[in-house]
Amino acid sequence: WHTSYAAHNEYFCNWSDISAVPSPKDEVADQQGVFRQVLSLIPHAVPKKYQISLKKYYVCIGINYIVKPMQTTNIIIGAGPAGLAMAGRLRKLNIPFEIIEKADQVGSSWRKHYDRLHLHTVKQLSHLPHLPFPDDCPLYVSRQKFVDYLEQYAQHFNIQAHFNQSLEQIRKNSEGGWNVKTNQTEFVAQNVIIATGINRVPNRPTWQGEQAFKGNIIHSRDYKNPQPFLGQNVLVIGMGNTGAEIALDLSDFDVKTYLSVRSPVNIVPRDFLGNPVQITSKKLTKLPFNLGDKLGSLVRNYYSRGIEQYGLKRSKISPIELVQTTNRTPTIDIGTLDAIRAKRIHIVQEVKQFIESGAVCKDGQIELDAVILATGYKPQLDDYIERVGDLLDQYDTPKHCIGTDYHKGLFFLGFNSYKLGGILGTIYEDSEIIANALKHTNKES
Repeated sequence: WHTSYAAHNEYFCNWSDISAVPSPKDEVADQQGVFRQVLSLIPHAVPKKYQISLKKYYVCIGINYIVKPMQTTNIIIGAGPAGLAMAGRLRKLNIPFEIIEKADQVGSSWRKHYDRLHLHTVKQLSHLPHLPFPDDCPLYVSRQKFVDYLEQYAQHFNIQAHFNQSLEQIRKNSEGGWNVKTNQTEFVAQNVIIATGINRVPNRPTWQGEQAFKGNIIHSRDYKNPQPFLGQNVLVIGMGNTGAEIALDLSDFDVKTYLSVRSPVNIVPRDFLGNPVQITSKKLTKLPFNLGDKLGSLVRNYYSRGIEQYGLKRSKISPIELVQTTNRTPTIDIGTLDAIRAKRIHIVQEVKQFIESGAVCKDGQIELDAVILATGYKPQLDDYIERVGDLLDQYDTPKHCIGTDYHKGLFFLGFNSYKLGGILGTIYEDSEIIANALKHTNKES
């Protein structure tokens, strides 16, 4: 065993065609089962001095050839809400697929979000395909209950992801399919559904003087709750949904909270006159003569009246127009505006630079202990997809959920925020479009 291992440590493989490799039961098992069984044996059966890094490939013990990459018709990249939604639809249609995930469990990003987070969209318009939320979930589902739901969804549809597979490259092959390379293995697929999302990479701007600042600067991705900031002066940069809610979270625990706002804001209430604004907005869009857009603006203007005296400027773009033209959502308020009016959150203008004791803003200097950057995220699809110029819009997101021309066979789920109803509603709709396309593709093949 040891001699065989050492003698063949030059040979590497990804077992996709393992007909030559007997399972422990002396019969050929399915490729995934044997692959996992062999991996589980290596750390126990091989001395440490012979163990090599499993980062990229695995040693092929006693086999003197390299086996082809794993073949599959459809592969889903990411096991968050978008990837699971796609897997659920394909399972329902009995269409085969593989799914890979960079973390070691489903919904990894949602597990890391800040503690108080709840969906801003109602549960009846936020569930994944073919499985509504449990009855005991509140109207606005909490972060933890959403994570629990994702786990239940994976179990319900028997979605078994290849975990700890970090995507490195997607390249077109000579046969018109796609080679998907991860840190551990390689797949060849006819169709690739990319569900890595628009919030994949934190957008981290820099300022002059950051190195001199004595406090901590973190991205909102690393914020969990106010406990580390109690008794401090904290600046939150950015008043999107995340920045507004983190500022509220801090102020609720009597942290002296500043909120830096550079641009005019579009603030709407989560609920108005006892009704969820999401449901009302969807109804308004059906009105003729652009009446819905005008009524939406009237609600926004009434709700955010008088904000100028606190240092905010109201956007001239209507909430509906903002969504449909910029791939951004209005700030859905759950109490931040009241905290600003009560002067528990202090609005400051754009940060120009940092100094040792704090920050210099356009409207003055403030002393700070910590800064939280609620500056958003980027999908950065060009990290692993080639020739993205014709694929992406001006906001670096895919123009459509189905790739065309050179990118035929690529599908994109969880990137479209141009529709009312939130990203989860869009995932629900776009996953159906993709599933129907794959249904026809798989029939042809």
